[in-house]
Amino acid sequence: MNSTRRILALAAAAALTAGASCVLANTGTVTHVAGTLSAKKADGSTRVLSPRALVGTGDTISTERDSHAQIRFADGGQVTLTPSTSMQIESFAFAKDKPKEDSFLFGLLKGGLRAVTGIVGNRSRNKFQMGTATATIGIRGTTFTAHDCLTSACGQLKPGVYFGVTNGSVVVRNPAGQLRLAAGQFSIVEKGQRPRLTPNPGLSIAPPQAFSRPA
Repeated sequence: MNSTRRILALAAAAALTAGASCVLANTGTVTHVAGTLSAKKADGSTRVLSPRALVGTGDTISTERDSHAQIRFADGGQVTLTPSTSMQIESFAFAKDKPKEDSFLFGLLKGGLRAVTGIVGNRSRNKFQMGTATATIGIRGTTFTAHDCLTSACGQLKPGVYFGVTNGSVVVRNPAGQLRLAAGQFSIVEKGQRPRLTPNPGLSIAPPQAFSRPA
C-alpha cells in the first residue's frame, strides 16, 4: 500500500512539474526594471511588475514616463522597452522539441523598443511577427528597433513608424508595399504609405547601464 501511494505521489509530482514547465515555456520574465512597469490582461485587470514577474499571451506591457524595462522570453528572445511604451503580446508559445507549435506575435502600440530574436525567430521565421500602426515586420534572425512617432511626436521627425536593423534583416510590409532592411539600414513608414529607406533618425534605445549586467 505504501509503495502504491509513493508511486502515485511521484506521478502527481511529475505531472505538476511538467505542467509548470509548459507554463514557463510560454512566458517571458521581467529581468530589469527602472521606474514603473505594468501589465494589463485581456479582462482589464492590471498589475505592477517587478523583476522575475512573468508575462505571456494576452498581456499588454507598459512603461511609465522615465521608465525602462527588459523582458527575456523562454526561447532566449529579449525585448527592451523605452519610456512611455506599450507592447501587446498577442501570442507566445515555445516548446524546445515542438517547433510546429512555435508562435511569437506582438504589437507595438506606442513608444519604442529593441528586440533580439530567440529560438522561435531563428527556427520558425514565418511565425515571428511584430505589428505597428503602419506596417508589420517579419524577421530573418535579427536585432531590430521600432519607434512609433505617430501616437507621440519625436522632435522634428516626420510622423510615422521608424525601424532600424543592427543584425540580420527584416521585411517591413503593409498594403502599399514592402521593403527589406539589412543591418545598418533604417526605414520610415508613414500612414497609408509604402515603407521607404531613410537616414538614421537618431532614435536610440538607452536603458540604464545596469541592464547590460545579468539579472
